[in-house]
Formats: sequence, structure tokens, C-alpha cells
Amino acid sequence: MADEHTQPNDGTDKPQGKKPKLPPGFEPKAKKVKLPPGMEPKAKKAKLPPGMERTAKKPTLPPGARPAGKKPSLPPGMAGGDGAPTKLKRKDFASDQDVRWCPGCGDYAILAGVQRLLPDLGVPRENLVFISGIGCSSRFPYYMQTYGVHSIHGRAPTLATGLKAARPELDVWIITGDGDALSIGGNHLIHVLRRNIDVQILLFNNQIYGLTKGQYSPTSELGKITKSTPYGSIVYPFNPVTLALGATASFVARTMDRDAKHMAYVLKRAHEHNGASFVEIYQNCNIFNDGAFFDFTEKATKPHRAVFIEHDKPMIYDNGTKGIRLDGFRPVSIDLTDGHWSADDCIVYDETSMELAGIAGRMFWHDDLPRPFGVFYREERNSYEDMLHMQIKHVTDKRGKGNLEALLRSGDTWEIT
Repeated sequence: MADEHTQPNDGTDKPQGKKPKLPPGFEPKAKKVKLPPGMEPKAKKAKLPPGMERTAKKPTLPPGARPAGKKPSLPPGMAGGDGAPTKLKRKDFASDQDVRWCPGCGDYAILAGVQRLLPDLGVPRENLVFISGIGCSSRFPYYMQTYGVHSIHGRAPTLATGLKAARPELDVWIITGDGDALSIGGNHLIHVLRRNIDVQILLFNNQIYGLTKGQYSPTSELGKITKSTPYGSIVYPFNPVTLALGATASFVARTMDRDAKHMAYVLKRAHEHNGASFVEIYQNCNIFNDGAFFDFTEKATKPHRAVFIEHDKPMIYDNGTKGIRLDGFRPVSIDLTDGHWSADDCIVYDETSMELAGIAGRMFWHDDLPRPFGVFYREERNSYEDMLHMQIKHVTDKRGKGNLEALLRSGDTWEIT
């Protein structure tokens, strides 16, 4: 038998016991075949194109990329590689604008509360819209890294209605105040509630006109002395909760700027609701109406003056020592420590009851009763935009797509010559 260096014959037939002739450069030899330039096996790793050399360090990243040890920057809402969503953070919803409210204003707490809540809602920033009217609260859209509209006095509900009718998939928030919503904007407010547009309405109530420097507002108490009422207001104030209930709102709630946990709970509940969600927020104006709600918000008095209502739970307050029961249709406070009354005698709240909502809502300006906070009323019904698009689809399926030109030229028309 020939050894490994014996060359095969030049014939085309395969000699018995020998391998066929292989292409030049592939002949089996004791040493490795010669490879094309740049591919020779060496003790070192192959030389790679410039910029791709393997070293002990990671390759240089493009300008603007994060330093080694951090993940590369990706579009908002996207995770690395597989495109799965990632949770945004509060800072992702804060714009680059300087927040310009008076130091100590309650608006700061509400802004922070909303920005903390939004990452938990999972709504992409490009689908969020904040619409405001005029007033201190109405600067809110400037401070949100979302879409926003700073509109005209009292008309935020009208813009929100049009936007939701045209783009129902958007998540729309209305930011307003007691003056903006309940004075010049009162008519627009009641109708956005009546129509049940799927928006969140946050009414910052400080019981004063702050932006115009301290005039009495639609929620200022009787006798309020201001620049426009130097001898005291003689006008009975609106109660925003009962006003919203009277406008047949499908979700009505109240919270406060100085209770971040409760505010987050109420705002989340409002967002989960399909329809117009009305949330009154007690907000301190420390310049023109400081302390208006301290009875209900401060640690020393809050347990005695505030009752937090929860669905299917008794109305108990003051650290469990007092409760609310019905005497006919009138709510009264009872002592739960004297052995005469117990939690079983208290109202078990039902947030789906308009009757109970009306009773709780009228616990207002009564020194012998606490002020309720929480969800007063919730009713599940179709939103305006849902019914609008269902109606359009039904008519289109039945009659076909319309023709605007034909419509304009139909019916009674005439020419003026």
C-alpha cells in the first residue's frame, strides 16, 4: 500500500484502495493546508476589520451610547432586543420646563402624584393628552412629557370632547380649577359629565381665584372676605361633588393634595373607569387662602374631621371610635366607644348607590359631621365615543359610505345670480 506521500495516477478512474484526486490545495498532508491570506491559524486570534478588534475591553460604542456596564439607550416603552415593553418611571413624564407655581403650592403635590401614577397605568406617552383651561392649575400640561393643550377659559371639556370623538383610543385628562370649571366653564363641565366622555377630570379646588390674586370663587364659603368681597361673600358656594352627581356623572370622587397614598388610589380608580371620571382635589393655596382645608388634611385634626368611604365597608372614622349612621335620611355621628352603638349600626357604603352618594355628598359645611373622601359614586355605562362610533358603523353598514359632495348638493338648493 502506498504511503501518505504517494501521488495518485493521472487517470480518471479511481484506483482501488486509493482516494480520488482532490482539487489543488486540498491534498491530504501531514501539515495543514495553506489557507487564504488572513485566515492562517495562529496562536493569536484572527485580525478583524478596524474597529472590531477583540480586546479585553468592550468595543467602542457609537456617540451618545451609554458607557460600559449599562444597557444601550432605546426608544421609550421598548425593552432590549425582543421589543417587549418596559416600565417607564416618574422622570419620563416630567418635561424640561421649570415648574412655576408659588413655593408651597398644593399643585406641586398633585403634579408629583400624577407623574408617579402614570408609569403604573402602562399607557404609552404618545397616547396621553393633558388639556387645561385657564388658572394656576392649568399650567399643568407644560410640565408633562406628553401631548397637551393649554386652552381657553372654561373650555377644556369642549376640546377633550372633540379629541375623544375623533381619537377614542387616546387617554385624555382634563386639568381644571374651581373657577375655571364652575364659573365660566360650568356649562361645559356639566355636559361633558352628562355625555359620559371617557376622560379623567381633575378639579383642583382651593376655594379662591389664585391666578388673579385672591378673589372669591364659586366654592368660597359664605362670609369669605376677599378683594372682591371686602365685607364677606353673600353667595352660597357650589359643592363640586353634588354638582357632578346632579349632572349624572358616572364616577365622582374626592381626595386631597396632602395625602399622596389616597390621591394615588382615587386617581387610579378614576382611570380604570370607562366614562367621565370627576375627581375633586382639595388643594391648598398658601398665598391667598392658606389653610382652607387644614381641618381635613392635617395630622392633628384629620382623624376627627375626615371620613374615608370605601365600597362595602362601614363608615367609621376618628381611629375607629366614631361612625356614621342614618337617622331616617339624615346622617348622624355616633360614638362607638360608649357601648350603645357598634360598627354594625354604621352605614355600609355602596358606591353604586346614587341615594347614598347624595347623602354622603351633602355631608358638607356641617361642624358635627366629618367630610367624606373617596369614591362617592360609580356607574358602568357606555361612553359617548363608544356609542358614537357604534352608531356610525351601524349607519355605514346599512347605507354605505356617504358622499359629502352629494350631500352638499342635495335637498333644497338655489343659486343667487
